[in-house]
Amino acid sequence: MTKIPVPSCAFFLLLLLGFSCNNSTSTTETEAPQEEPTSLIPVIFDTDANNELDDQHAMAYLLFNGKTFDVKGITVNATRSGGNIDEQHKEAERILKLCQLDGKIPLYKGADQDFLTIEEDLSNAEHDGAAAVDFIIAEAKKMQDEPLVLLAVGKLTNVALALAKAPEIKEKIRVVWLGSNYPDPGEYNQENDTASMSYVLQKNVPFEMVTVRYGKPSGTDAVQVTQEEVMQKMPGKGPRIATPITGRHGGTYFTFGDYAVNLFEHIEYHVDPPARALYDMAAVAIVKSSDWAEKTLIPCPVLVDGKWKDQPENDRKIILWENFNKTAIIQDFYQTLDHIDPVAGK
Repeated sequence: MTKIPVPSCAFFLLLLLGFSCNNSTSTTETEAPQEEPTSLIPVIFDTDANNELDDQHAMAYLLFNGKTFDVKGITVNATRSGGNIDEQHKEAERILKLCQLDGKIPLYKGADQDFLTIEEDLSNAEHDGAAAVDFIIAEAKKMQDEPLVLLAVGKLTNVALALAKAPEIKEKIRVVWLGSNYPDPGEYNQENDTASMSYVLQKNVPFEMVTVRYGKPSGTDAVQVTQEEVMQKMPGKGPRIATPITGRHGGTYFTFGDYAVNLFEHIEYHVDPPARALYDMAAVAIVKSSDWAEKTLIPCPVLVDGKWKDQPENDRKIILWENFNKTAIIQDFYQTLDHIDPVAGK
């Protein structure tokens, strides 16, 4: 029989401490890991949906990014192309249906006319654009710890009217506007209602200008896709809906991708090979990831007789977005369509 040595008191103490430590570690490792809190970006998408084809792509991209955005609703406005407010509303409704979110994401008609015309009638509860404007105000007032992003990709009429009607919401919102060729003059969204843009710029509200800059590599005009690329990559993309929509150019469509192909078949091209800029989609992208463009804090300029005038001494500062990472943005757009995660809706 082998003789087993008797441990010393010190040995027993070390053994006890070791057991205690090991037991404590074991208990901790078996506990369920704590998930990091996630914070979705609350956003209202304000669009002239029927104007071109970039609005539709931006809207689908936004609605299919459920891990990033909490879409409170869609508001529409009418610019000089794409028909009146009813036509803008119909196109936004088509995209909601193609994204299987019709009835889950609120959709409101906004301004048909311009800011100065409607401002005179703001005391009237039924004023032009009231549904969208009142919705923006109501959602902004609900914000507690973070601002509501008003992602405006058309004229700024709805945003300006909301600020005029309820100035207190300036503390609750962050305006991200796709528009202007700053520092150069012109640009479609800007010219559709310069008064609304000037009004918002004068207010002490967080404001970000996502530049367009036609024909220059530094603006969203550079975030282009070719018709050939769309024909190759977009057919069948997105969920297949049970009842097809009728497109604005006719035809019936079960998926967003097939409708996108149709939109690219019915648009004018000004470059060779045929390509179009997805301006509005790039605006959604930089809200999702600020790494996809350069942003600069600048003294707020003023528009005088259609031309920008810098105000170096202006204490009011705005954010200027430029030099967009086209490759990363377009790649993420396609990846989003391949791995759809729809926003929750109501």
